[in-house]
Amino acid sequence: MKQIAKKPELLLPAGSFSALKTAFLYGADAVYAGTPEMSLRAKSNFPIEEMQEAIKYAHSLGKKVYLALNVFSHNSDVEKLPSFVKTLKSLMPDGVIISDPGIFQYVKKEIPGMPLRVSTQANICSWLTADFWKNMGADLCVLAREVSFNEALEIRKKCSALKLEIFVHGAMCISYSGRCLMSAFMAWRSANSGACAHSCRWKYKSKMLLEEELRPGEYLELYEDKHGSYVLNSKDLCLMPHLDKILAAGFDSLKIEGRTKSEYYAAQTARVYRKAIDDYFLNPDLWKSDIYENELNTLQNRGYTTGFFDGAAQAQAQDYNDTSSKSFWRNAGIVRENKKSSIVIELRHKLKKGDEIEILSPFVFEPVKIVLNEIYDKISGRITPEVSPGKPGQSVEIPLIYKDFSLFPENTVVRIKLKI
Repeated sequence: MKQIAKKPELLLPAGSFSALKTAFLYGADAVYAGTPEMSLRAKSNFPIEEMQEAIKYAHSLGKKVYLALNVFSHNSDVEKLPSFVKTLKSLMPDGVIISDPGIFQYVKKEIPGMPLRVSTQANICSWLTADFWKNMGADLCVLAREVSFNEALEIRKKCSALKLEIFVHGAMCISYSGRCLMSAFMAWRSANSGACAHSCRWKYKSKMLLEEELRPGEYLELYEDKHGSYVLNSKDLCLMPHLDKILAAGFDSLKIEGRTKSEYYAAQTARVYRKAIDDYFLNPDLWKSDIYENELNTLQNRGYTTGFFDGAAQAQAQDYNDTSSKSFWRNAGIVRENKKSSIVIELRHKLKKGDEIEILSPFVFEPVKIVLNEIYDKISGRITPEVSPGKPGQSVEIPLIYKDFSLFPENTVVRIKLKI
């Protein structure tokens, strides 16, 4: 019998109220969110005005919301702190995620008792640094993505009184934990303010030979083909192949990256990791990652890597050929109304008569496959052979013959496979 540790918190990103609801519907225990001003999400679609309602909604479900205050402070940011802390006091989230030691100290003083989580941006790579933050009063530390599993185990052992969180899924940065200067230099968009232009994903023309000082005559050629050169393009992180080891180790929180991702991403990562975690704790000896990996492959991704899990990331962690998605599945839409004999879907992708869609019920793992025999366009008020998203709230109503309509509540996600 494999070792059974405590079940960790499954933590999902919430870039909007809709994404928050979706994450909770599909099994997230908690979400993290940021507002545009004081987090590393300059493009956040989660204004303060909605946050109060979102936190109340989460608490009504017995779920948690952590707010990101992980900006690297300049003097202008410090001037905004009193106002932001006043807002925090009124919102009273379940914790605050902080990178900056000065902001940490300020919030600790102004809101005694508020759980403070140290962000991955603080680059915690050793037990000594984790212990420092524990002594400062941190409730939890998010380990840097550059920490290997063996290093994480040592930190877990030497800092047993401190909660630890690790990333298990999401985009990887070619630079060090997002401290990238390329975006600011090339597009005047600061990655450290959450406005990254993803310069590392761009195509680069290269006519260059590199010669290392101690290897004279050994040339490394940077080359390009008709598609360009993608020398900086990292694959996406996916630790599902090692999730059983992570669960046995007893980490407190498993984090999924993606506050700018779609509801489909929130739904799919939540449902798959929720199922994988629960299945492991039901029977760890029979747990295998295959079925969960297959489902994660339906997400748009640049190919997956286990990153620094086994130590330094190897060459296979990069894709030097292209940045296109390796998945043929797309987000078709979100169920906005269940009428017991039909469902209303807010469109995210073109649908036409004869298409087969898959409804991802929050209550059963096997997708429900439906062939579209009739599509009713809610805007035009007519039955139509095809309809595309574009207009705000563009929705279609689809009649269903199904034994249990309770499987498709509001915010259920629908997907479609592209025809090659």
